[in-house]
Amino acid sequence: MKLITPIFSLVAILALVPVSVLSQTPDFVALTKQLKPAVVNISSSKKNHNSDKRNFFDDFFNAFTGDKNTESLGSGFLISSDGYILTNDHVVDDASEIRVQLVGGKTYPATVKGIDQKLDLALVKIDTNEILPTVKLGSSEQLEIGEWVMAIGNPFGLEQTVTVGIVSAKGRVIGAAPYDNFIQTDASINPGNSGGPLFNTRGEVVGINTAIVAGSHGIGFAIPIDTAKRILPQLKKTGHVNRGWLGITIQKVSDDLAATFKLTARTGALITSVERSSPAQRAQLQRGDIILAFNTIKINAISDLPVLLNNVTIGDLVELSIFRNGITKTFTIKVDESHTHGDAAPPATTPRNPLGATMMDITPELQLRLGLLADTGVVITSVQANGAAANAKLQPGDVIVEFNNQPLANQSDLTTCLDNSASSKLQRLFIQRGEGLFFTTVRLQ
Repeated sequence: MKLITPIFSLVAILALVPVSVLSQTPDFVALTKQLKPAVVNISSSKKNHNSDKRNFFDDFFNAFTGDKNTESLGSGFLISSDGYILTNDHVVDDASEIRVQLVGGKTYPATVKGIDQKLDLALVKIDTNEILPTVKLGSSEQLEIGEWVMAIGNPFGLEQTVTVGIVSAKGRVIGAAPYDNFIQTDASINPGNSGGPLFNTRGEVVGINTAIVAGSHGIGFAIPIDTAKRILPQLKKTGHVNRGWLGITIQKVSDDLAATFKLTARTGALITSVERSSPAQRAQLQRGDIILAFNTIKINAISDLPVLLNNVTIGDLVELSIFRNGITKTFTIKVDESHTHGDAAPPATTPRNPLGATMMDITPELQLRLGLLADTGVVITSVQANGAAANAKLQPGDVIVEFNNQPLANQSDLTTCLDNSASSKLQRLFIQRGEGLFFTTVRLQ
């Protein structure tokens, strides 16, 4: 009886599994035979590494070579029969020589035709008279969480390695670049898989394998193929990518900031500056506006906005849903082409206040001595331990530009604002720190 019980248990478990799951297990053997010929091994001889150009992916790519100035290995896949190959930028970045090995061992020199460091993508090409096998580019947008996927690449230099798994998540933000929007998969990805394809069960490329979490198992990340497809024509034509530009800087909306703006939910992207002569200024956007939606798509986090902007074309008209002074309005903006573009603090001269800090008015002399960028406002010269300013993580040298949306010309303006705000302890400040601008909140004491 004890020997039979597990069998009955197994039958019972299988009875609970949908028939579709049991009958639709992918034929990975057939897929592997079909897809392997279009996946290539890329080796590159690196130039002396420039530490100023170091990016998020360098540690991943060089994890097993141990030397950034010697031979490095990665993967790629053929997207055209005349030799165009898609891979990661960090696979070929700063390479003095690039070689591509096809299935069967034939090796060709390759040249870089286009790079996009912000997305970590590169387009390289080999020259041959052969008609080369290619892959079909699918849709990452239609990819479902839980769907089977297969990775082919050269992990640790082991050529044409196949691993399978599922899509664990979509839209992952891992701090790699301004356009983070990764597919997470548990299909095994290791150093050397970089630039290789992630396939769905129809044999279509849905992602470009790019990164792993150090020391983790079963957590890999791939760039969505839809993101790559949008920039491929530019990479092929010009070798680089021109992106849409609004001319704003943004920050996260915290719970406290949402409360001071009287915003019911902690969503959206808070505008901290609007560049002169920018599309945003022409559309009359303002500092302190909160972008709630982009072309009707809700902005849940500030990382959503760059991704959405990356998906539009220069010259497009986009609609932004803006929360301003308790009212939601719609603004239409024409997307433009992106632009590339210390002495010690003096002694405090004012008594402490409910902020728990000492401050001074900005003067031309003080502006020069401290290297301040702001023309008006109140500069913090010291912060009291455990005071309101300290709890808000304000620092000496910070300039309070606005208090609850009220511009400050001097300490007198700040005193007036403090006097008028006695009924509410939670206040919103607009701060300049170095070259950065941001909103924060402070609880008065």
